[in-house]
Amino acid sequence: MAKYTSKPTVVERPAADLAAKFADFRELQQKLDELPAEQRARIGEVAFSGDTITITTPQVGEIALKAVERSAERVVLAAEKSPVPMKLEITFKPLSADSTEMQGAIDVDIPMMLKPLIGPTLQRAADQFGELFANLA
Repeated sequence: MAKYTSKPTVVERPAADLAAKFADFRELQQKLDELPAEQRARIGEVAFSGDTITITTPQVGEIALKAVERSAERVVLAAEKSPVPMKLEITFKPLSADSTEMQGAIDVDIPMMLKPLIGPTLQRAADQFGELFANLA
């Protein structure tokens, strides 16, 4: 498995509030719909339902990620529709009573010889997820 991690982002909200917000992804869909068109275009085709995040890309098509773990420290999603086994993790690290560091990571099972070819794309995807979740928090 290869792991691609986004840059940490500080969000001015308590970690418990963020964990509660990620308990039902439908709330995130509402926030996504409220983003300015320019920000929404940078994020790409993403849709949220109660337990699932669906991403559509021209290269791979539709990938569905379903929540398999939710806690005060992290949310873990596993790919249901993906050409390779993959997990997405969002971690919440309290910095103070009103400030939390969020970080996204993609853990994907790819052959070693493909890492140089698709690694940069997966790193960009991890960075986009980190930015997406920070914007929606």
